[in-house]
Amino acid sequence: MPMNLEIPVYLFTGFLEAGKTRYIQETLCDPRFNSGERTLLLVCEEGIEEYDPAAFASKDVRLVTVEEPEQLTAAYLAELQQKYAIRRVVVEYNGMWPMVALTGALPQTWILYQNFMFADASTFENYNANMRSLVVDKLQQAELVVFNRVPDGMDTMPLHKIVRGITRQADIAYENIRGEVQYDDIEDPLPFDIEAPVIEIADRDYALWYRDLTDDMKKYEGKTVRFKGIVATNPKFPENSFAVGRHVMTCCANDITYAGLACNWDSAKTLQMRDWVIIEAGIHIANHKIYGSKGPVLTAKQVIRSSAPDEEVATFY
Repeated sequence: MPMNLEIPVYLFTGFLEAGKTRYIQETLCDPRFNSGERTLLLVCEEGIEEYDPAAFASKDVRLVTVEEPEQLTAAYLAELQQKYAIRRVVVEYNGMWPMVALTGALPQTWILYQNFMFADASTFENYNANMRSLVVDKLQQAELVVFNRVPDGMDTMPLHKIVRGITRQADIAYENIRGEVQYDDIEDPLPFDIEAPVIEIADRDYALWYRDLTDDMKKYEGKTVRFKGIVATNPKFPENSFAVGRHVMTCCANDITYAGLACNWDSAKTLQMRDWVIIEAGIHIANHKIYGSKGPVLTAKQVIRSSAPDEEVATFY
């Protein structure tokens, strides 16, 4: 088989006993998904529930178990592709392994088509409380989050809030013990008005706004915004430009990053590194040297020095 053939990858992730195995087994046996394309089933976790290879033997599925994340290399995956002449890949991924161990190992022609995360509704909040970084790692790129074993009458709002605190892009589904599925239809209005003449971003909302801005830049084209941020300067920045933003924590202190925006201002040279300012600026999507590519570029209308906010590190609540 030509090694330059595009190989679609269907990723199923989540923590132990999240229901991934059952769902994958049913999917591989479903003729609407599997009409006989040679498929590599890459299993990175062994739970109590096991696959029944006989059930999809006629579907031309090759099951390979990966014991350690170090096994996942581009060379090894390419070897499996050549050995089994596969046309697509289904991955049951270990929730305790970092996503980069897989995504960083995918051969160039392996394309991530779909990314599903599964979670047991009764244990997910404990995982989030005790292994927050792993939860964030799995949710950030998920297209669909499925909570299964949902008891009748369960308040699903805490689960909804955890997901929406990390991603606004993923669909959410709740499956009860009878296998009935209900999709999440809770609307999450943004805590700021993007149609206002000046979009006012409260200190506590910076992380949400920054994510919304970078996820959907086009809707902010031509808007005016006001927020408090900390200045970053660099001699390599273009003349009359600086960066302004906040340090943002997604899950824990180890992942704090500076979420800054390029800003043009005629008096930029009057600012010092780590100055706190209240800035009012127009937004345009353009190339800027600070990004090295296209991004949201601020043109300052007003810059006022200020004190730091009560919480200097912004979070997703």
